[in-house]
Amino acid sequence: MKYTEEISNKLNELLIKNYDAEKGYLNAIDNVDSKRLEMFFKRRASERSEFAKELRTEILQYGEIPEDSGSFKGAMHRNWMSLKSAFSSNNEETILEEAIKGEEASLDVYNDLIKERNLPPSIDALLLKHKNAIQAAINSEKVQEELIS
Repeated sequence: MKYTEEISNKLNELLIKNYDAEKGYLNAIDNVDSKRLEMFFKRRASERSEFAKELRTEILQYGEIPEDSGSFKGAMHRNWMSLKSAFSSNNEETILEEAIKGEEASLDVYNDLIKERNLPPSIDALLLKHKNAIQAAINSEKVQEELIS
């Protein structure tokens, strides 16, 4: 496998995670009543859309083809969130808990890729920027969770 293809494969994995996260947040908007939570989820979805655009640009710069949709696993997680919220007595708290789990899974993928030392500096910087934003979102989601529980 060529070096550029290997990098693109790793970036595509992150791209799919970001598609999944964006769709998850858009799904969460439909399952909450709180305008504050709705706006919070809209901001997170917009952020993840921007991350996806940046990753697509990097992949294209290496002459590879970016993925164009999320994963089956992501779709299953969103369906689980919808089902769980339908049967939960405090669905907003449940949705926020699931969002935190999804963000923590994304953070793990970013951390694993950042540990690799064979990435160009521009990609390292991009991944670090995304990772820090995801960590800030997790911290913010935990605060939101405490406020509604």
